[in-house]
Formats: sequence, C-alpha cells, structure tokens
Amino acid sequence: MKGVVVDEFSTALIVAIVLGLLNFFVKPVLVLFTLPVTVFTLGLFLLVINAIIILMCDHFVDGFDVNGFWTALFFSIILSLSQSLVYQLTGEGKQ
Repeated sequence: MKGVVVDEFSTALIVAIVLGLLNFFVKPVLVLFTLPVTVFTLGLFLLVINAIIILMCDHFVDGFDVNGFWTALFFSIILSLSQSLVYQLTGEGKQ
C-alpha cells in the first residue's frame, strides 16, 4: 500500500504481533473513553481508533512506517474489511 513501508518479512510478523497486543490491551480502553462519540457516529469512530492503534504500532516498531493519519485511516479501513472477509469465510460469522 502506498504510504506504508515494511522493511522485511520479520518486521511484518512483529507488526502483526504488536497490532494484536495493542488491540487486546489498548483498544478496549480507547473504546471505553470514546464510547459517546462511537455511539454518536454509529461505530464509525472505531476506524479512527484503529488508525490510532496503527500509528502507535508505527511508533513502537522499527522498520514499519506509516506516512500520516490519513494513510493510517485508509489502512484501518482495509484492515477492517479484510478481517470481516476472513471472519465470514471461516464460518465464524454464520449462525
């Protein structure tokens, strides 16, 4: 993706681990603090929270670079769509 740089494959694995840890520990706190805004925007503010998590990962991982908030927001949208697709294809979303 233009605006996102990953130096090597091992960096991509580290980014995946750090994103998972940030989503597990930091994201629930951010969602809790921004709950009124998230409800008001019908959940769309979660994309902004995901962009913030991606920018935090950019700060923590050397070799991973995101060129700003708008790139992180677009990356967040792509990440959310791909997660939804995998969720549906694995049968987890079917009841």
